[in-house]
Order: sequence, then structure tokens, then C-alpha cells
Amino acid sequence: MNHTVKKTNKKKHWILGMRDAFSSALYDIAKKDKRVILVTSDTGAICHDKFKADLPNQYLNIGIAEQNMIGVAAGLAMAGKLAYVYALVPFATMRCYEQIRVDLCCMDLPVTVVGVGAGYDYSTLGPTHHGTEDIALMRSLPGMTIFSPSDSVMVEAVAKFSYKLPGPKYIRLDRTGIPLIYDGRKEDFTKGVAVLAAGKDVCIIATGRMVCNALSVADKLARHGIEATVIDLYRIKPLAEDFILDQVDKFNFIVTMEEHFLTGGIGTLINEILIKKGKRCVVKNFGIPDRFCRQYDGKREYLQRLMGLDVDSISAYLMKAIRK
Repeated sequence: MNHTVKKTNKKKHWILGMRDAFSSALYDIAKKDKRVILVTSDTGAICHDKFKADLPNQYLNIGIAEQNMIGVAAGLAMAGKLAYVYALVPFATMRCYEQIRVDLCCMDLPVTVVGVGAGYDYSTLGPTHHGTEDIALMRSLPGMTIFSPSDSVMVEAVAKFSYKLPGPKYIRLDRTGIPLIYDGRKEDFTKGVAVLAAGKDVCIIATGRMVCNALSVADKLARHGIEATVIDLYRIKPLAEDFILDQVDKFNFIVTMEEHFLTGGIGTLINEILIKKGKRCVVKNFGIPDRFCRQYDGKREYLQRLMGLDVDSISAYLMKAIRK
């Protein structure tokens, strides 16, 4: 079976990046619900221009003061508003961690933190702008719901249903458009997980942008007679634990793929539930090693190759391991 990433004739969906898809969907929601307020930290994203022009009373630019942005959003939530805070991943999560913990999670407030630039998305800007430990931070917070979408179709759906969810939420986005995985007509994105390909030899669990890589790895393995199941883990917390355990119970070899530090990411998460279940199997976690990346050539793919997260490196490892 060919598991190639789906393409679409809908040109606007092919071009539209996750950031723009989310902003467009949030704009549509805000037009109908005056409680929705977008709070930014002077990011200057063009995708917000329409929001600012048409809904000026629902847009706040706090300036380069991300910690204050969280406090303002908490105050808005306590006044009955549905606040969305928007910033680059490191500044939306790491810089504001104490404020998110105390102002949002301790108070269980319906504020959505939107982090843009997951993993090595801002590749050339260095470790200060790499979003490589946000999952570990956010999933340690009680009551926090975490989404890690894999394409723009899913982003639109997450924007639409997540604003109805109670409590604090974190949505981890890429900036740019990537090949579409979903067509948006039949998927139920409230489940938190989706099986994209079915195979009997290895189970690959991936999140975010790495889902595209996982499907490409499955295609490459298939050409060598190895069948892979590919699972898109797009809601990291709360985890659809029973569903995942039911899926992985069929395999003796399980793989995780993420553009995030290995410490505290989905690899750690999957390992935890396997240990709790007492399942005995081989597990290989692909993620960013415990070091900051200070090498660049201008492309994200170059950094993935450096860290062994590219399709060729992962495929070569798995073919050798499975044949053993």
C-alpha cells in the first residue's frame, strides 16, 4: 500500500501555512463571538492585519512583554473573555512559564496559548528561537490541553473546536504550509489521534511536522517489503491512552518521531505508558539529542539531517533494525 502524503486541488489549502490557517479560522470565530480577544507581543505577523483592521476592539498588542501578556489574558478570562495569546514558541512558553503555571493553570482559566515556530521552524535564528522543549514544559502543567497539529486542515479544525474547551490550552504551530495529510471532509479531530497507515512490522508514532516524515519513511520501508503503521499524535494532553495502547499492543517494535528534545517529548510520553502497561517490546525514539544546535545552512532540512531526523536516516536505521 502506498502511504504518500495526500495532495489537493484546493490551491489555497496547499499554500496556506499553519499560522495563517489558524489566524483565518480564529478571525471567523471572533467575528461571531465578541468574547474572543487576540493578545500579541508585537510579533508583527501579517496574518493578523485583517483581525486588527476589522476587529480592533478584540485585538491587543502588549508589546515585547510576553509575561505581562499572560497576566492580561488571565484578567480578560476572569472578566468572561476568551483570550488567545500569540508569540513565537520560546517566548510564548519558556519566557512565560511561571505566569502560565500560576495565572492560567492554577486558576484553570480558558486562555489559549498559541506558539508559532515549532522545533527548528526558525532554523537560522539559533537556539533562542528554536521551539525544542515546549512539549516537555507544557505537559508537566496540570489541566493543560496540548495540540500539535500536522497540517493546515487540522489547524483550522483545532481552532474551531478548541475554543469551546474549558481550561488552559497550548497549540503548537509551524509557520509555513506543508503537504496536506487530511482533506477535512471526514476526519474527527476531537479524538486526539489518527491512524494514517496500517502495517504489521513496525508502529511509528509522530507529531507535528514529523508526521509528513513518518509517512515518507513508511513509503520507503514499503519499497523494501516492510509494512509500517503510522499514527498521528496531535493531541498530546490529555492523551488518548487506551486507543494508543490498543494500537501498539499489536507490535514488538515501536518508533516515535518528533522535532523536539528527546527529554520530555512524545517519546518519553509513549515510554511512560508502555512501562505502566508492562509491555515488553523494542522502542526507538527519534528526536533532538540533548544539545542546542548552533550549525546552519539556512534550511530546516539541514538541521534535521544533523540530528538524524531526516527520512533517509530514519529509514536506513529502521530497515537495519527490523531485519535484525
